[in-house]
Amino acid sequence: MSEKRWQRRPENSNWGDFGDDDQIGRLNLITPEVVKRGVAEVREGIVFCLSLPLDVPGGRVLTAHRFPPELRAIIRNGQPYFHYCYAHENSDWRDVVCDDAVNLATQYSTQWDGLAHVGQMFDADGDDEPSPVYYNGFRAGSDIPSPADRGVGTAVALGIDQAAAHGIQGRGVLVDLARRFGRERILVDGPMLRQILAEDAIDILPGDILCLYTGYADVVLEMNRSPDAEILSSACAVLDGTCDDLCDWITETGIAAIAADNYAVEAVPPRNDRSKGLLLPLHEHCLFKLGIHLGELWQLGPLAHWLNSHGRSHFLLTAPPLRLPGAVGSPVTPIATV
Repeated sequence: MSEKRWQRRPENSNWGDFGDDDQIGRLNLITPEVVKRGVAEVREGIVFCLSLPLDVPGGRVLTAHRFPPELRAIIRNGQPYFHYCYAHENSDWRDVVCDDAVNLATQYSTQWDGLAHVGQMFDADGDDEPSPVYYNGFRAGSDIPSPADRGVGTAVALGIDQAAAHGIQGRGVLVDLARRFGRERILVDGPMLRQILAEDAIDILPGDILCLYTGYADVVLEMNRSPDAEILSSACAVLDGTCDDLCDWITETGIAAIAADNYAVEAVPPRNDRSKGLLLPLHEHCLFKLGIHLGELWQLGPLAHWLNSHGRSHFLLTAPPLRLPGAVGSPVTPIATV
């Protein structure tokens, strides 16, 4: 491979537009002016937590390869470090302390997908030999080592810590799909989304963070940590990632990120007649081509109801991921301030 990371970039991608070594994609559009635009939406000082409890959805029915948090006490001097009396170490100390640790699947519950989460087999060198490639031409193996390479999978490049260091705070824009479609399974394509935005007079500017309320997380919560996969597979509106017009709209608007209260943001599996050989076509367009982080399983219901009752769609969104070097995703506790 030559010095340049790639010789060909995917069609309709923005590789290189933010620099050859860029690792945060469209988060670059969250500038100081964009942050101030978000701050200007704070009028009441009311705060909404947009995270589910991180042990929700519960079990492994929704995603068999991910698991709920496993919380345990740290061991100190052979004893659980929980209600631990320092008098064990010094009779003059009266302190009692708890300390714990967690084994956490970073994308089990409310989360951000990092840019190393989904790539594609792509011929970035122009030599007719596709290989695993991620946003801006970063490569599997050299930039994102596999467990076989280093004993652990680590995103040397494109780690979620890059997004954390930049910060994710700006103007959130909520689109209420649940108000239109209830809990019916609807695939929302580009023309439908454009019509909803026009009818609701919702403006979206470059650097904004799009938040989609479908009602899916409400259904998950009602299942009380015992999710029913069959019900959830046919619940609530979801983006049609196979729609070219929807992808064009995402490209044109300059939105910095997309978050939804559902699993995957897009329909999985996609429509077979238009999938183009991709299981996750919207992930491919956003994460791989444009560097747009995706948020999943956010709790947007209370915020949506408040915004609706006050005739608003915009708010200040603060949603930094964990600054965990090398992670490809992260749990997040987003905060909306109105």
